[in-house]
Amino acid sequence: MRAARFYGKEDIRVEDVEKASCGVGQVRIAPAYVGICGTDLHEYLGGPNFAPVPDKPHPITGDAVPITLGHEFSGTITELGPNLTFPQSIPLKIGQRVAIQPTLYCGECSACTAGVENVCYNGGFVGLSGGGGGLSDSVVVPEHCVLPLPDNVPLDIGALVEPLSVAWHAISAAPLTPDSVVLVLGGGPIGLAIVQCLKALKTRKIIMSEVSKARQRFAREFGAHHVLDPKTYDLISISKELSGSDGPDVVFDCAGVPASLKTACLAVKARGTVVNVAIWEKEVPFQPNMLVFREAKYTAVLGYQRKDVQAVIDHLADGTLQPANMITSKIQLENIVEDGIKALIKDKESHVKILVEVGGGI
Repeated sequence: MRAARFYGKEDIRVEDVEKASCGVGQVRIAPAYVGICGTDLHEYLGGPNFAPVPDKPHPITGDAVPITLGHEFSGTITELGPNLTFPQSIPLKIGQRVAIQPTLYCGECSACTAGVENVCYNGGFVGLSGGGGGLSDSVVVPEHCVLPLPDNVPLDIGALVEPLSVAWHAISAAPLTPDSVVLVLGGGPIGLAIVQCLKALKTRKIIMSEVSKARQRFAREFGAHHVLDPKTYDLISISKELSGSDGPDVVFDCAGVPASLKTACLAVKARGTVVNVAIWEKEVPFQPNMLVFREAKYTAVLGYQRKDVQAVIDHLADGTLQPANMITSKIQLENIVEDGIKALIKDKESHVKILVEVGGGI
């Protein structure tokens, strides 16, 4: 079968590999659509970062590079392994259209036993940590990764469930009410997904900070009430003005740069909440008094849990989430590097989400 395999920096190859067997508690999926994530770009440009290396194989999969990529995907069930025991609200069956929650967790560490498997100390992701990935004609995943899609949610939209779940997990960490004023820093795919999730909750006022003209347009289209260029506006003063008080109730930092950290902490209102969504590449200076003098809260989120993924699917089904315009291009698996990875690197302003069409639909 075909698979897009990551070997190292600037080395992704579409090649033939053998299908894995479908074992106990596993489900075989024929991937239909796969989103290309910023994490995939980081791997291509400078990895291995998340991908396990030969002298340190992943503790759950036992694999190391080369690995098959693809963690944002939908597809169709083609085989059920024996002894499926994970509780599902809808029983799994062959031919079922599904979205994938790619979380891998050990189930034994203190994080897992505390019910926060998204921060499992041994954790990883299908499509980043070995064990197969969505950028292939067939992938075997643990049954807990599989969530059925409603009939009115097409497979291309199903591939957006994973990034939307990151956003849903983030907004679930904030004390939001219908009257909340929210500032979102950074209009990349996750920042734009957060705007859509806030809109689904009918949040009263959503303010987006973004430099890119194209992504400013996307932010307005997806539901932001005010879109501000931080190079033009003083975000701290204007967000206070737009909130009608001493600042936004909640600030989501999706940018992950020193300037956004400072802006978030100085813009949020007294006893407001800053939610860190970004993954930071370098250490940054931080003055805690920015929060101390406001008694503001700073919390961090990572990934998602099953309840977040199911919430996204439910909102897609009832139409309160309508993310189709996030898809800015569809490409074929053979063109993953030139039309996918390199297109996002060289022309990211034109794209929110590029989907790879693998073909595992019905």
